[in-house]
Amino acid sequence: MKKILLLTLLLTSLAYGALKVETTFTTFGAVTKKIGGDLVRVHVLASAKYDPHFIVPKPSLLTKLRRADLLIINGGGLEIGWLPPLIRSANNANIRDGAQGFLDISHSIPMIDVPDTVSRGFGDVHANGNPHYTTDPHMINIIAKTIKTKLSELDPINESAYQTNLENFLSSWQKYLKKYDAKVKLCKNKKVIQYHELFNYFLKRYNYKSFGNIEPLPGIAPSSKHTISLINTIKKNKIKIVIQDVYHERKTAKFIAAKTEAKLIVLPHDLGADGSKTLEEFYNNIAEKLCQF
Repeated sequence: MKKILLLTLLLTSLAYGALKVETTFTTFGAVTKKIGGDLVRVHVLASAKYDPHFIVPKPSLLTKLRRADLLIINGGGLEIGWLPPLIRSANNANIRDGAQGFLDISHSIPMIDVPDTVSRGFGDVHANGNPHYTTDPHMINIIAKTIKTKLSELDPINESAYQTNLENFLSSWQKYLKKYDAKVKLCKNKKVIQYHELFNYFLKRYNYKSFGNIEPLPGIAPSSKHTISLINTIKKNKIKIVIQDVYHERKTAKFIAAKTEAKLIVLPHDLGADGSKTLEEFYNNIAEKLCQF
């Protein structure tokens, strides 16, 4: 009994001493666990089932943020619609923008689709570029290195442990990417239509070509005129794939697919959006669904 009590006290002590990390999305949570190991306690704020632009700021999230040592966000304006009020209400100086415990991953990412000008007339555009970079599995390398640097900064005593975890993870991930890249290169149909520009990083990485979006502008619902135009584009260019995400309405995409020879496929935008449990499963699901046509 004494041994059990001592073990319980030890485990409680270790958990208490671990860095309390909040991440906005599940992909960052998974990578943080890989790099931090037992030295971190990770909680994810947003469910992968919902639109990452518009997460409901539940009061329960405030408790997590008030106690956090580190907040890791996607950045690029993706959380602008829901996270700032939570940070203000949490009143935790450690995780405010610019504080030591605040990490914006997008600052380390080579962003694409950066607009020349920003105007409401162009829809809900992101001034810093397309924020959906996690759909490209190669970005995981950058994300892991960035998180390791921040964890080491906050917890320098355990820097060697974070470095070891990083090296082990990157070694394993590079092997995975080598097989993954070889598989995706064999995919035949590389012409697509998207609902929202969620997969531009993936499409660019693997030489897919997007011929348009079901949204006429980011955040703007499709009109009948725009939908008919897309149908004509699909027929003219013999496009076989219409990419739909898990959270937008599917009626329009189904209608377009029914009027053409294209196939509607639903792709996850984040780990867990499709029920995936690991990073490998998340990216495998994207590749398998795209490559089946």
